[in-house]
Amino acid sequence: MPARARWVGLVEAALVEDLGSGDLTSEATIPAGASGEARVEAREALVLAGLEVASEVFAQLDVEYEAQCADGDQLEAGALLAHVRGPARGILAGERTALNFLQRLSGIATGTARFVAAVAGTRARIFDTRKTTPGWRLLEKYAVRCGGGFNHRLGLYDGILIKDNHLRVTGDLGAAVKSARAAARGALAVQVEVESWDEARDAIAAGADLLLIDNQTPEALAEIARRVAGRVPVEATGGIRLDSVAQVARTGVDRISIGALTHSAAAVDIALEWNAPSST
Repeated sequence: MPARARWVGLVEAALVEDLGSGDLTSEATIPAGASGEARVEAREALVLAGLEVASEVFAQLDVEYEAQCADGDQLEAGALLAHVRGPARGILAGERTALNFLQRLSGIATGTARFVAAVAGTRARIFDTRKTTPGWRLLEKYAVRCGGGFNHRLGLYDGILIKDNHLRVTGDLGAAVKSARAAARGALAVQVEVESWDEARDAIAAGADLLLIDNQTPEALAEIARRVAGRVPVEATGGIRLDSVAQVARTGVDRISIGALTHSAAAVDIALEWNAPSST
């Protein structure tokens, strides 16, 4: 889980966004001293992610949150995720914000787990990309890990990936790789996007540590992976879906990066249900 200091501001902003000047409905209908309990439940099978974030939402509203499972758990419909106890107004004020975090992050974890299961038995590992929701990247990449996937670079600052547009500017693949290796000084791997075996060969000769192959057919991927013969890891990407990922994995690539893990993840169904009458 990323350090709290790196995402707590997102929780604060989400609460401000939802509450504004106050929860008008609860303030109009629920006595200030009312308290109670509720439970957070899965309404479908899922892989869980985001419990600590949901806990922070309720903590900021002086509500006790007691998790009943852990991030990364595979749960069936009806599973109990957490108990919440405290001021009734606080529970209701945090309900939607907490569920938004849980549903989104668990949706990413659940979708990732499906991709991971689809390539089981092959050498390929599932990676995410930088196609994340602005501001949510650390949490979304954490959710990928909860689903059994791996993280690509976090941003432009912690990895070197020479893509097609870089090469269109520089015009020289070999020179670009050598320049990147000199800048990295051995501290970072240099990955290069290639479209053919010839480009892959040139990149390896120049010192590339990893190859990225974007939007190529399984046949082309298999040919490049065969010729690379394990000298450097080969990563496939571009338009890979759940129904096609196994075919890609069988080409012999080492990594498969999938933007859809984050940019197209469907939220899972999680609910908060009141389970005790209020008392003043």
